[in-house]
Amino acid sequence: MLKVGIVGLGGMGTVHYMNYKHIPQVKVVACVGTTDADKEKAKQWDLPIFDSIEAMGKEVDLDIVDICTPTFLHKDHVEQALNLNKNVICEKPLALKSEDAKYLFDLAKDKGKHLYVAQVVQFMKQTEILRQIINEGKYGKPLDAVFHRLSAKPNWGSGSWMFDKSKAGLIPYDLHIHDLDLIVSLFGAPDSVEIQETQGILDFPEHYRFLYNYDGLNVVGEAAWFNANIPFTAKWTVYFEKAFLVNDQNGLILYPSDGEAIIYDIEEENKIETGINVPPTEMYLNELKHFVACILEDIDSPIVTEKQVISTLEILETISQLN
Repeated sequence: MLKVGIVGLGGMGTVHYMNYKHIPQVKVVACVGTTDADKEKAKQWDLPIFDSIEAMGKEVDLDIVDICTPTFLHKDHVEQALNLNKNVICEKPLALKSEDAKYLFDLAKDKGKHLYVAQVVQFMKQTEILRQIINEGKYGKPLDAVFHRLSAKPNWGSGSWMFDKSKAGLIPYDLHIHDLDLIVSLFGAPDSVEIQETQGILDFPEHYRFLYNYDGLNVVGEAAWFNANIPFTAKWTVYFEKAFLVNDQNGLILYPSDGEAIIYDIEEENKIETGINVPPTEMYLNELKHFVACILEDIDSPIVTEKQVISTLEILETISQLN
């Protein structure tokens, strides 16, 4: 039985806690939080709560420290957990700077521990099928891909750290990182990137298009916190030499050059309540089960790799400097 300590009891801390309850090999045994809301949640969960990772590590025997705190705290919190000789799971992004991410991965190696980054889109059925289609090559090589991730501006976070570029990185690090991590994992790092941005009356650009250039492949990413009350939308298309694959609200459908369309079964088997304004889903369970399996096997993740995490952050740094 692996014992987990969760750091940060907000939205993602709640998501992780709700999903750990469905993984028999682990048990959440402690948490870190400092607010009255944190203390109330710890009471509801019947967990001892500490005001620091160090204090938790001294009092509780742990195998995993799970970091679910705001983005700008990730680097320090991961470092503290690794210095306690614990395996670490950290919500995305691991850090706002690629050099910090490199430092943390090197520290994990020095300590003989593993560091896992929670890029949850990697654990969706749609992603698994897309990866398989690319690897099998049945429909030829990919020629063009477009990834959309659009949302209304998160007004619930107004005035918070989320709208401070130095602490959160804004839309590229909050929204687009999901698609960029997928793009890098599928196609590698692009040869170059171009950016188009839209800014209206808000204090930051609310809409981006990212044009990633590869040899023989064009990839476009679109991400937004629109100043408009739109529903959250995440979809993508990939055009192959002999097929067109669409993932949207209608499902995952492949249109081959010959024959009938193929409609894939992407229904989730184990939809877990998240405890936040995200519908019940299986992707967080798949993600955490994968990391737990890796820890039990004493291996790094083959799905969210160090190279992929660092490459994604390097591209985001370039984007941040260009806008």
